[in-house]
Amino acid sequence: MTNGRITKVALGEGGPQVGVQGLGCMGMSFAYGPSDAGESRATLERALELGVTLYDTADAYGAGENETFLSPFFKAHRDEVVIATKFALSIPADDPTRRIIRNDPPYIRAAVEASLRRLDVETIDLYYMHRRDPDVPIEESVGTMAELVREGKVKHLGLSEVTGDELRAAQAVHPIAAVQSEWSLFSRDIEAGVVPAARELGVALVPYSPLGRGFLTGSFSNAEKDLTDQDFRRTMPRFTGDNAAANRALLEPVRTVAEAHGASPGQIALAWVQQQARVHDLPVVPIPGTRRPSRVEENVAATRIVLTDEELALLEPIAAKVAGDRYPDMSFTSAGRE
Repeated sequence: MTNGRITKVALGEGGPQVGVQGLGCMGMSFAYGPSDAGESRATLERALELGVTLYDTADAYGAGENETFLSPFFKAHRDEVVIATKFALSIPADDPTRRIIRNDPPYIRAAVEASLRRLDVETIDLYYMHRRDPDVPIEESVGTMAELVREGKVKHLGLSEVTGDELRAAQAVHPIAAVQSEWSLFSRDIEAGVVPAARELGVALVPYSPLGRGFLTGSFSNAEKDLTDQDFRRTMPRFTGDNAAANRALLEPVRTVAEAHGASPGQIALAWVQQQARVHDLPVVPIPGTRRPSRVEENVAATRIVLTDEELALLEPIAAKVAGDRYPDMSFTSAGRE
């Protein structure tokens, strides 16, 4: 950190310079129950003051509502922020609760135009394929995304929840700046294939849910009992029933390390993710999501925590003991296709 602000790192070879921690904005208008718009706006501003420059959204978050909400902040700070958004999860008009994965070129072109309108910008800094449709060759999808770069509608390309082989195939078509996948003390499946491929190709990792969707902070212990009906974590296997109880016990080593550093369990979980940049020798920019300025301050402070080899060893066994999958249906994740 310099002057209280986090340092910067390049998102992949030739990618944009961003703060070493980003901000996931989904929860400001989607998935985690009611939110306070004023507090969310204050969170965005405080993050920027602390050097957070990568702001992550998607067209599927609230059927475009999240992009629209973020637009005024992006316009006010256009030269200071890196806007990341995504396509691929089509929402049927007759059932807004469903998501259909689409990677076909006509859909990609329609999606980018809609996102540009909602964001009210001329160019998207980082455009991700949100999920992979195996029925559409990835070369075809990335080829269309590359055309958007040449047309000036997009600056850099990203992929989310792809396998190592899919990343290699995509990189052969056009440089990929970043791969976004779930990565935390509770979710480490990408280390088998995706992380080595990213390191080999010079691609950055952007971990989402680095706090295990809040479970690693200890903010809730059972989604069914502790969270509102609107919170989608109530549908996730590892946060409910017997799984929740088993996983709660896995937090003890995190608390032990937290006490040694005078830190919170969430800060240790984040510090672990940030430190994977050194462990795996590639850029790692986690995007913890929050709607509160105080939480941004706590998260950013985690970038100053350095875990010892002994502490890393203490935390190492956690992921292998986690009960339950991270989604009810894992078929649309990289782990479901590896």
